[in-house]
Amino acid sequence: MSLLPLPESLVPFLAPYLPHDTNNLPFITLTYAQSLDSKISKRKGEQTVISHLETKTMTHYLRSKHDGILVGINTVLSDNPSLNCKYTKTHTITPIIIDPLFKMRTYYKSSRMHLNVSDGIGVPPIIVVCEDMYDLEYDSWCDEFGISIIKVNGSSSSGSVLTSSKIQLNWMDIFMNLKKHGLNSIMIEGGAFIINDLLNFKINGDLDFLVNSLIVTVGPVYLGIDGVDVSPKNGVVLKDVNWWTGLQDSVLCARLGSL
Repeated sequence: MSLLPLPESLVPFLAPYLPHDTNNLPFITLTYAQSLDSKISKRKGEQTVISHLETKTMTHYLRSKHDGILVGINTVLSDNPSLNCKYTKTHTITPIIIDPLFKMRTYYKSSRMHLNVSDGIGVPPIIVVCEDMYDLEYDSWCDEFGISIIKVNGSSSSGSVLTSSKIQLNWMDIFMNLKKHGLNSIMIEGGAFIINDLLNFKINGDLDFLVNSLIVTVGPVYLGIDGVDVSPKNGVVLKDVNWWTGLQDSVLCARLGSL
């Protein structure tokens, strides 16, 4: 399906929040769509349309400004996302899957990501796995599909961690490795666990947030008490806040600050 034209007013609105050069880490944009009651889906594991087609175009415009797009394995398994860029044919964005237990090895061949690669409209993903869960026999499978693997130590206890199925992976290890893969900007789209964790994750002795820009689309809908919440463990105050209103949705752009 073709995209609606991007509203001209979105270009200057988004410009201050787009990637710029950073040092040893990629520029990180956290973006997602939510309901008025702060839900990102109607229930766990159920794909839910929240935003208007107008802001879907915005999402693909944002993808055109980033090197990589990151989601967790549960989002992949429930939504089967394409994770490509439809805004321009001249830009390809690399999918990054956080998959500690390496479930993708039994799923990837039937995924939209693989179909996109076969059709020439996408590139193979980078899969982040727990080092202890990866066997050397998987190398031939990865070579067959052109998939890159980042193996992260699952026993790290320093700083905040990403936890999945009792496997802990450190965000700093993940993003430093992605930088080494040549990804200088990464757009993170979910799911809820990743969003909530990164809304609180700090670096530089807890002085700065890891996330550089926050872009949230708010759709005019309530999803109810069974919905999946975005609600980080600790409070966050937003700064440098700007709002844009479209045909149906509102878009919030901001940076993270402490209470």
